[in-house]
Amino acid sequence: MFTGIIEEIGKVKNIKFQGDSLKISIEAKNTIAGLKIGDSVSVNGVCLSIVDISKNVFSADLVDETIKKSTLPDLVVGDLVNLERAVRADSLMSGHIVTGHIDTIGVIKKIIKTSSSTSFEISVPRNIKKFIVPKGSITVDGISLTVGEVFLDTFKISIIPLTSKKTTIASKNIGASVNVEVDILSKYVSGILQNTEQDKKNADRDVFDNVIINDWLGGFSSQWN
Repeated sequence: MFTGIIEEIGKVKNIKFQGDSLKISIEAKNTIAGLKIGDSVSVNGVCLSIVDISKNVFSADLVDETIKKSTLPDLVVGDLVNLERAVRADSLMSGHIVTGHIDTIGVIKKIIKTSSSTSFEISVPRNIKKFIVPKGSITVDGISLTVGEVFLDTFKISIIPLTSKKTTIASKNIGASVNVEVDILSKYVSGILQNTEQDKKNADRDVFDNVIINDWLGGFSSQWN
């Protein structure tokens, strides 16, 4: 689990395809401290397990699901990435609960810069947008952010100068793809509501079936009275 508070900007040192998988090596200075093989690291919001560590470089394997649902396969050597180590039980929860399981790839549609902030309007599929609400939490390339506004097919976030400095978001241009993870709490609520609605439908169907059966049995027994 992560919080969406980026610890460091790392650099891609190597990318190698291995059959259906992909091995990515990333250089880091501070994030790599204390890490060991098997530990989890968020790379642009994607939870990866470390398979190798050498000096200031760690490596991780990307399986088919990660390759299909994230922007990591689009990275090239030299690209910068947002890094965060898995949260400890005694860590401050400065961001929000982030699983590192990407829900969709969003596309930056609009960028508005002011003296105090930079706003991004990002498009997502409508089946994902239903989980996004104004003032709710969302993760973009591993960064914990607050949703400003929600439109028909897009949502808006605003970045303060500190976030621009400590993450890669400021380097993004219109048309760039980003990893998006919606707030897991919204998915839980949606799941509960769907299950409740389904339970109600099942209960109504059971009542209807019982009425039909009872009517049939009643009619059948009356023929013998």
